[in-house]
Amino acid sequence: MKLLSGNSNRTLSQAIAAHLDMPLTKAQVKRFADNEVFAVIEENVRGEDVFVIQSTSYPANDNLMELLIMTDALVRASARRITAVMPYFGYARQDRKTGGRTPISAKLVANMITRAGAHRVLTMDLHAGQIQGFFDIPTDNLLATPVLAQDIKKHYRETGDLMIVSPDVGGVVRARALAKRLDADLAIVDKRRPKAGESEVMNIIGDVQGRRCILFDDIVDSGGTLVNAAQALMDKGATEVSAYISHGVLSGPAVQRITDGPLKELVITDSIEQPDEVLNCGKIRTVSVAPLIGEAIRRIANEESVSKLFD
Repeated sequence: MKLLSGNSNRTLSQAIAAHLDMPLTKAQVKRFADNEVFAVIEENVRGEDVFVIQSTSYPANDNLMELLIMTDALVRASARRITAVMPYFGYARQDRKTGGRTPISAKLVANMITRAGAHRVLTMDLHAGQIQGFFDIPTDNLLATPVLAQDIKKHYRETGDLMIVSPDVGGVVRARALAKRLDADLAIVDKRRPKAGESEVMNIIGDVQGRRCILFDDIVDSGGTLVNAAQALMDKGATEVSAYISHGVLSGPAVQRITDGPLKELVITDSIEQPDEVLNCGKIRTVSVAPLIGEAIRRIANEESVSKLFD
């Protein structure tokens, strides 16, 4: 077995390698003067089971091209099996046609990864589970829920007044799974926009009066919806509001919004490597998923069950 890393999240790749007690395969992934990607594998991988660790986060197109070119290099070097390990799968939010003449970019990216030569995909908390069906190769979608649930238990010793909150109707299944693990109640934020150009009206389904609320979702991007949901919960009588999110995209004014907003804390995983602005924010904390991904890699290499990780 070999582990290979691109440039998107070297810190996580090194942590996964440390968990598996094996080094990262020597390779160079660099740029030509015109910013074209060049990759060379500096070790023999003929007949090897190779895992390429690469989140397709910002800059999404550059990181995606690195993944495709590394995969092609491994195919031409006669690797026996190539698994694309994508802790964060970019373009996942474009998983359906939202209007006339719009793309389904998640399917396009799945096709590109398959055609590049990947034999398997390992990812975490896809925006929609059915994206697994966009791939014509085996796809394992890990869940960060057990890792985040463990962190909640560690920091919230008394769970009797906890309320798990889905920030929208689409995330109810995900939030319910966490609530079940914690034996906590569930509430839902119902977002409605009366008409174009008017701000969203947020209704809370569930009684949050006097409860410590935890917003739970897969992605936080600009942070606007998350902060607005936290404010709506506080207005309904919640004593405090925190958020646990799998993927911290945190683009644009997100960090400032979280710093200035009513959230007590935002907890994210290290699926995306964060800039200093995020790391130095006192309200944002990171939980590592390296042991989870490392164990999944070990199980795939040994032909063991991955789903048992979540029993």
